[in-house]
Amino acid sequence: MTPALSPVPDLPSVSPLFVTRDEPLLEELLRLAAAAGVTPEVAREPVAALRSWLSAPIVLIGVDVAAEVAKVSPPRRPRVHLVAWGTVPDLMFRTALELGAEDIAALPRSDAWLIEEMTDLSESAPRDAVTIGVIGGSGGAGATSFACALGQFAGRRGQSLVIDTDPSGPGVDQVLGLETEYGIRWDALQQTTGRLSARSLREAVPRRGGVGALTWSPGPQGTVQAFAVREALSAAQRGHETVILDFARQGDPLIDEIAARCDRVVVVVQPQLSGVASAARICARLSGTATLGIVVRGSGVDDREIAEVTQAPVITTMPHQRGLDEAIGLGAGPIRSWRGPLARAAREVLVEVRQQ
Repeated sequence: MTPALSPVPDLPSVSPLFVTRDEPLLEELLRLAAAAGVTPEVAREPVAALRSWLSAPIVLIGVDVAAEVAKVSPPRRPRVHLVAWGTVPDLMFRTALELGAEDIAALPRSDAWLIEEMTDLSESAPRDAVTIGVIGGSGGAGATSFACALGQFAGRRGQSLVIDTDPSGPGVDQVLGLETEYGIRWDALQQTTGRLSARSLREAVPRRGGVGALTWSPGPQGTVQAFAVREALSAAQRGHETVILDFARQGDPLIDEIAARCDRVVVVVQPQLSGVASAARICARLSGTATLGIVVRGSGVDDREIAEVTQAPVITTMPHQRGLDEAIGLGAGPIRSWRGPLARAAREVLVEVRQQ
């Protein structure tokens, strides 16, 4: 007897619903959908639109059929927009209220906004973004350099982003050699409100090849706003394969919250008595919220003793890399050679986290 198959759960739809008979308008909406990388469902009759009315992530209704759609009384739902080409007829605002539409988008003026809205539909699907926090077990442990090395190595196989949360640090753009690249910094993000598009963030930060950086502009810095960090991390995870966070060592409720969203928090430890003792305090603070791992930079204390004191497993040990300051000074980033100590340690951490 053939066993019954378990039902497959429905996945959230990423296909927007277009409702219109206006061929020029439909042609423009299809062009915008193609630019956003989504395939829409099209209904030319109001009754036909009811089939996907509740399952579609967003509904765009042409003003040519808006009154007819209102007459069939579809259920109220969020993310319904009327779409017009050029001038919006005055009567449409009453129809929009009847439908519970959020607004009326006038094309071509709203082209960019609609592309961004539809781009976010594909980004809302779950991604396998690996998120790793990096924190120094003590001052001068080289956490920022290692965070940037992780971003560099991950950027070889996909899009990576290194997020700087330490205003007193050197700046991840400086370490990666991106300080002269055009792009937004924290000060710009802290002036925005609402949901941050993954595509917008990915394309707006300073970037070279597969690795980007989000940090501060030059000059005196304050603390980063909590809402900006949350939105940036969410957008980064939707738009990148790997996200690296360079954490400040100082205790902060926001850092502890963000650490809990990481797949792993790596503590970079200097293997001297004072360095291990300091790292143990960092690990004790984070142990209740984050999954920890140790990267030992240098030699001097046995790995097993470090693991015992910090109560966290040692992922890898790396010797000091010669020419590190020179490589950073030349704008090449911390990884001087893909076979060097930093590159090997970064690869081992990435492999370990992806396999967990």
